[in-house]
Amino acid sequence: MSNSRQKILMCAPDHYGVEYVINPWMEGQLGHADRSTAHWQWQGLRNALTAEADILTIAPVPGLPDLVFTANAGFVLGDTVVVSRFRSPERQAEEAPFREWFEQNGFIVADWPQDVFFEGAGDALIDRGRSLIWCGHGFRSDLNASNMLEDIYGWPVIPLHLVDARFYHLDTCLCPLDGGWLMYFPPAFDAVSQRKIEAIIPLEKRIIVGEKDAQDFACNAVDLNGRIFMNNASEDLQNQLRAAGFKPTLTPLTEFLKAGGAAKCLTLKLQEHLA
Repeated sequence: MSNSRQKILMCAPDHYGVEYVINPWMEGQLGHADRSTAHWQWQGLRNALTAEADILTIAPVPGLPDLVFTANAGFVLGDTVVVSRFRSPERQAEEAPFREWFEQNGFIVADWPQDVFFEGAGDALIDRGRSLIWCGHGFRSDLNASNMLEDIYGWPVIPLHLVDARFYHLDTCLCPLDGGWLMYFPPAFDAVSQRKIEAIIPLEKRIIVGEKDAQDFACNAVDLNGRIFMNNASEDLQNQLRAAGFKPTLTPLTEFLKAGGAAKCLTLKLQEHLA
């Protein structure tokens, strides 16, 4: 594992709330997010991450309640970023401030067509043990985003078909971990995609997450230097992680679950250190 510090992009929840419904978690939650609770939960995550990474921020924007979920800003590998193309009209206004932030911070913004939906590091995840990218499709990102990422970065991209609307982004149901481990919730994927995962990740490196942990967004975790920052996890899952050499660190993010996000959704790694 690298000893140099990661850089992570976050956005304070000054304007966070559930103001529309674009995933099942938002149903019945309109206006129910408590912003003061969201603030201390977000600050708790930030404080925890600060031990392992440098935190950069993008300014919150009124009227963009989901800007807080910076994983959806884009996909970064090296100094090149693909800025997201949001499927939901409610989130499309986020693209401009995210693009501006990347440009101002020295990233090369790759060309990407307007008509191909792709929701950044919500759906594209770098494997932690091999030079490949996992890419989810089915709810938010288009299937052909995988081929386009391959062309831009020159890395193999493995498309995975998501089939459970609760797990609408790949990072809600799959988390690559240091050393080539993979934590995931198999029922979120179709049978073909499950077989793809099994063909690449050896059985002894797969950490299977159950339904309750999946609903607590255990897979929506941030891995940093062997620590796994997550909203919640059962003792069984925590023990599996410890047995694999990781240190689970629970930091409650229940206010953000109301919008369908947790630790990973609230962060974007700006430089990937591969094991």
